[in-house]
Amino acid sequence: MRPRVIDRRGPASGPKRVGVLVSGSGTNLQALLDAEVRGALAPATIDVVISSRPEVPALARATAAGKPALVVDHTRFADRDAFETKLHEVLEQHHVELVVLAGFMRVLTERFVAHYPARIVNTHPSLLPAFPGIDAPAQAIAHGVKVSGVTVHFVDASLDGGPIIAQVPVLVLPGDDAKSLHARIQREEHLLLPDVVRRLAAGQLSCQGRHVVERAK
Repeated sequence: MRPRVIDRRGPASGPKRVGVLVSGSGTNLQALLDAEVRGALAPATIDVVISSRPEVPALARATAAGKPALVVDHTRFADRDAFETKLHEVLEQHHVELVVLAGFMRVLTERFVAHYPARIVNTHPSLLPAFPGIDAPAQAIAHGVKVSGVTVHFVDASLDGGPIIAQVPVLVLPGDDAKSLHARIQREEHLLLPDVVRRLAAGQLSCQGRHVVERAK
């Protein structure tokens, strides 16, 4: 599928009400929740957490933080359109303006993405466009690269192919396996994702074609 090119210059004041989509353990969600408590996410606020799977640890993290923790189980819908229709309905009920994918293991369609142009972001454990898809640290180890890292990008209908917002490199050390490399990537991921969300909410980031431009503070 050819990546959809986003062209949005962005408002002077960015989207502030955040919906976080999860599917698993929720370590990136926890980084966002912790940043909000510290005041490091402002002016963004986390207004709802939605999981595509029931009974995952991420839901417990959201509940512990006093956030609405909801399940839209993708297996209970006849097709992807029905699942995404319900997902959008729940986000709209919570007046969400910015959607953050934090370990959300579903590829969103162009129909869904169109509801939130340049307002859906994802974090991925590689320096995209290298190693999209699942098991990126294992892909990096298998390929023998010397540097991997983390990417936060806008989401389009392609697989990890949207415009890149920010990246941080992480060295691949001698003796690394996928688990040890991923652990070091996650440390950077947990710093980078909240910072990007904060900048988006502050209206500092805009997307022009495939190029993300940052305004001065």
